[in-house]
Amino acid sequence: MTEVRIKESDLDSLKNQVVVITGGSSGIGLATVQLLLKLGAKVVVGDINPPPEPEAAHVTFLKTDVASFAEQSALFKRALEVHGVINHVFANAGVAKTTSLLDDELDDDGNLKAPDLITYNVNLIGCMYTTRLGVFYLKKNPKGGSIVVTGSASSYQGFSVVDYCTAKHGVLGLTRSVTAHLPPTLNIRINCLAPDWTDTSLVRGVDFHLLGVPVQNSKAVALSAALCMADGTRKGQVIYSREGRYTELESGYRPWLVKQTGGDTMFEFEEAMGRLLMKGKEAADAEAGAEGGVRVVEDGGI
Repeated sequence: MTEVRIKESDLDSLKNQVVVITGGSSGIGLATVQLLLKLGAKVVVGDINPPPEPEAAHVTFLKTDVASFAEQSALFKRALEVHGVINHVFANAGVAKTTSLLDDELDDDGNLKAPDLITYNVNLIGCMYTTRLGVFYLKKNPKGGSIVVTGSASSYQGFSVVDYCTAKHGVLGLTRSVTAHLPPTLNIRINCLAPDWTDTSLVRGVDFHLLGVPVQNSKAVALSAALCMADGTRKGQVIYSREGRYTELESGYRPWLVKQTGGDTMFEFEEAMGRLLMKGKEAADAEAGAEGGVRVVEDGGI
């Protein structure tokens, strides 16, 4: 694990860059919008609600439910129409609505009700949609670009809020997996933020002093988001922030984890999976060519 220091002068390269942000109307997203505007970036915001003034006058806004792929697709199309290029994407939209996975709530027929999946749909599925669209549109930029996703300290820790914690674990897994699919030739990077307790609308009403936990403001997290965009050497990293101090977690933690689970290097498993997927694709292509059709290759599992 490596300490990270951030100065606003490290972010000067973001001037005139076009950044698409989901969840940019409050909290960490709004703080990032404010920082990017200060740096001279061009910002496109997708959110349920518009950003407040004065930021609203200086961004392109499109009402967007991130759980809808169609609405997110419209957001990216709008960004390209307005600016002609996209340089960076920040998948930040999130909710803190919590439901109990283990409650005994029944429907009108006396059957156990299905759980409410809104937190998964926004915090994880929405992030996956943004990442998919981000890679697609960044491929249109000859210079490539970056994607930043908002995870959480709970991406690594056990946390009693099941839906939120599970979704944020998923965001970490998304970062790790997508990184393996972004070769240097694409010049597209993905990095993840893992903020600890942060004073945002998601925790409105929480008395941090009473809880005895340290808290940081949203700008502290915004700085780490901007750093991941501006620093072209950062790829597949996770920036943990606590009280405005930053640590990169993956460079130290993941090699150790891979070794503990049977790998000699952090790349061994990914290389093996890459070979397996390639063989599966070649076999499927050969079979489809022989039969004049297309076959679906089932996931063999891990």
